[in-house]
Amino acid sequence: QVQLVESGGGLVQAGGSLKLSCAASGRTFSIQVMGWFRQAPGKEPEFVAAMYWSDGSSYYAESVKERFTISRDRAKNTVYLQMNSLKPEDTAVYYCAASPKSKGSWYRTGLYDYWGLGTQVTVSA
Repeated sequence: QVQLVESGGGLVQAGGSLKLSCAASGRTFSIQVMGWFRQAPGKEPEFVAAMYWSDGSSYYAESVKERFTISRDRAKNTVYLQMNSLKPEDTAVYYCAASPKSKGSWYRTGLYDYWGLGTQVTVSA
C-alpha cells in the first residue's frame, strides 16, 4: 500500500501562485507514475499533470501547460505542483495519485491505484 498526503492548497487571487506538495509513504518503491488531478464542483475529475518516477518525464493538460510545473524529490518521496498565473477556472479540489504501473494512460484516473484525500485550491477573480 501507498499512502499519499497533499498539502499547500488555499485561497489566492487570480494571477497568483500556489505550490502543492504530495508526500508518499509505505511501499514507495512500487511507484512508477505520480499524477495530479482536480475536480471542480459538479464536474468530472480532470487530469492536470503526471510524472514518471524513474526518469522524471512529465506530461500536462493543455489547460495548464506553461503555467503549472510538476516536479519531484525522490529522497523525500514527494511530488510537487507549482501553479503560476492561476485563474478562477483552476478552482477545484486537487488530488495526488500514484500508480505501480509503468505503462498505460497517465491521463486517466484508472491507471492510478492510490489517491490522497485532496486539497482545496480556490482562485478569486
